[in-house]
Amino acid sequence: MDPRSLPAAMRGAVDLSGLVRQASAPPPAQRGAAPGAPAASSAGAGVAREADDASFGAVLELSQQVPVIVEFYAAGIEPVLDPLIAAYGGRLALVTVDGNSAPQVAQAFQVQQVPAVAAVIGGRPLQLFVGMPADEEVRQVLDQVLELAAQQGVTGTVEAGDAATEPVDEPLPPLHQEAYDAIARGDYAAAASAYRAAIAQSPRDADAVAGLAQVSLLQRLEGAVAGELRTAAAEKPHDADAQLAVADLDLSGGHVEDAFARLLDVFPSLDADGKGTVRQRLLDYFEIVGVDDPRTIAARRRLTALLY
Repeated sequence: MDPRSLPAAMRGAVDLSGLVRQASAPPPAQRGAAPGAPAASSAGAGVAREADDASFGAVLELSQQVPVIVEFYAAGIEPVLDPLIAAYGGRLALVTVDGNSAPQVAQAFQVQQVPAVAAVIGGRPLQLFVGMPADEEVRQVLDQVLELAAQQGVTGTVEAGDAATEPVDEPLPPLHQEAYDAIARGDYAAAASAYRAAIAQSPRDADAVAGLAQVSLLQRLEGAVAGELRTAAAEKPHDADAQLAVADLDLSGGHVEDAFARLLDVFPSLDADGKGTVRQRLLDYFEIVGVDDPRTIAARRRLTALLY
């Protein structure tokens, strides 16, 4: 299984789904550290650590320096990867997550059953495998993760026994906290309402704008059956609603370019109302993926050409 074939290239769990808190920024002394330098311990990182919904932002921060393997487990299914990860001498970090106790993290990684293993490289999630293959197959996948991390310049190390100093999360603004709490209990409508209130108070609140787009995506996908949506889209290639539904699936699965391409391809064949709907959905996607992301820039350029 080659992780390079699964480039779940999202902005990271914080920016994509709003389901975990963002870690505190590293101290100035850590910025611009040379590749290969030991990872700082401010993320609470030894070779292995536990994470949950509230602390997963620190994992994203750590993944900027060293590739992080995320092992999902549950009661009766204990983590087993620690010895294998330790054998890599700090070139990989291991984070274990109880899928039942960290539902937002599990949802962000689309974990349907445990054990499941993913990676985070430079803040971007990468699904690896479900179940637990033989050790040799796991090592092959881990070697490929290291190769992919090297291509992205993530080549730091962590040391077992690093002091575990937990970062202090900055408190969220009240309406953002309200939205976060609503997401935690699965009430996406309440979360959307809180984000709209935040935008009404401060129209330039970029986090609220992105959060609203993300929660709206979750609302649209709630209860959706992927196979039915894809069948409908295949049967109605010029139907805006059918293509929008599958684009939502693509984006939620990390297939950013597929989502963009699907909507941009159908755009010229739509009437004015359809074009307006697709344009707005693309603008929402741009907020979710990140306005500075190269894929967003390319898609925005193509959308502009189609408009004018």
